[in-house]
Amino acid sequence: MIVWISFLAAVLLFLALDLGVFNKTPHIVSSKEAGKWTAIWVTLSFLFSVVIYWLYGNNYISNPDGLKPIAASMKFITGYLIELSLSIDNIFVIAIIFSAFKIPQKYQHRVLFWGILGAIIFRGTMIYFGVLLINKFSWTTYLFGAFLIYTAMRMLFTGEDEKFEPKKSFIYKSLKKLMPISNHMDKEHFFVKRRHITAATPLFVALVVIEVMDVVFALDSVPAILAITNDPFLVFSSNIFAILGLRSMYFFLANMLEKFAHLEYSLIAILTFVGLKMLLHDFIEMPEWVSLAFIAVSLLVGIIVSIKMGKEEVAEENS
Repeated sequence: MIVWISFLAAVLLFLALDLGVFNKTPHIVSSKEAGKWTAIWVTLSFLFSVVIYWLYGNNYISNPDGLKPIAASMKFITGYLIELSLSIDNIFVIAIIFSAFKIPQKYQHRVLFWGILGAIIFRGTMIYFGVLLINKFSWTTYLFGAFLIYTAMRMLFTGEDEKFEPKKSFIYKSLKKLMPISNHMDKEHFFVKRRHITAATPLFVALVVIEVMDVVFALDSVPAILAITNDPFLVFSSNIFAILGLRSMYFFLANMLEKFAHLEYSLIAILTFVGLKMLLHDFIEMPEWVSLAFIAVSLLVGIIVSIKMGKEEVAEENS
């Protein structure tokens, strides 16, 4: 419990410093600033794998699967890369939401900050019940595996015309029935008072839609990491590091999303791989490095192909 409490305290401390010190004044996050924070979070995440090695090597945390320190570290990195890769789709949707509700760039960080707090709570709850289900009913592993393959196939065969439209979504329509919604911004405030009526601003509406969409994306990401390990601490910590780095990654990639259009095929490959791993876990036992290598290579190939295809498309337009 000391390790869990220390980890959560460290996360909450950083979030407090983030909002109260680093981003006390709303401002437009530049690509340079976002790139710096993205590099910091990726570095911290990989350094935390060393902490994992130390914790599991000294039995400072419960180890239900009897993992060796190096295996625990590799599972953490693999889980982190899965969550990071699946966050790419999340970034696309966040960009659409901000555009639909016309959220100024200087206030987008505030929305994502509170979105992350909600995501930590929701992800923690889903991970708890996911681990509980797998440990209590082993057959749910096959259910999760089949669901991941279904998701991958849906991504593969979904046409370009099926785009998420926030203002036509069930979430937005339901929110309008629950409370008055104002179309006007009031600086960084989530609510505004108009003629004795308290109405939600576009900032709050965007926050709610982002929170609900994160839960939808978690339906893919949580089962995906459970294919790697059902150790609660490894699943939770890798999720949290990916979520904490999501904001800076969003601002870093926001202006370059089109350049990574082909990365979706990497996500399809990863989801299919982890889905098959869950379905075949009783018949095939894969070494930890195989999963890590497959996910890392899939991401690398997706990035290289996206950049190369992007350059060719630009060359064709200029010719």
